[in-house]
Amino acid sequence: MDRPDKTMYFLEIALSVAARSTCLRRKFGAVIVKDNTIVGTGYNGNARGVINCTEVGCIKNLMKSPKGSAYDYCPAVHAEENAIINSNRADRIGSTLYIAGITDEGKYTMALPCQRCQRKIINSQIKEVVILKDDGAPMKISVNDYIKQDSEWYTNLIEKAKTS
Repeated sequence: MDRPDKTMYFLEIALSVAARSTCLRRKFGAVIVKDNTIVGTGYNGNARGVINCTEVGCIKNLMKSPKGSAYDYCPAVHAEENAIINSNRADRIGSTLYIAGITDEGKYTMALPCQRCQRKIINSQIKEVVILKDDGAPMKISVNDYIKQDSEWYTNLIEKAKTS
């Protein structure tokens, strides 16, 4: 057995965390790491104490919602959000967030943070996000890219509002 590098080590831990997910469609796990030490973990699922999909079924499946949609009625707290909630602010500053996902068929699924999660990542002062892609390879993203994208999105929205 080959010894994984640190990137794959933390992504594999994120996959283990994802196994706790209560989502019936896709399970995501997130691990926040600072100085090679895990400082927070989270998986996607309903808020603590709230009935979840493993108990009553998936509203997105019943409504035949495509992947990456239905954020307005899916009750899940995202893995990134839970990892941030389950960590201390000082530990997050300058850290790396590792995210990995798996489908209900057991295949890798890329876990690109939604805009809501990107903003929480920015405000948490996490410096880098590493995602496990569909093919099992890691992909690194600088949080500065999220800042730039969100600024451009908002600037474009403002310009459209001015012209309408």
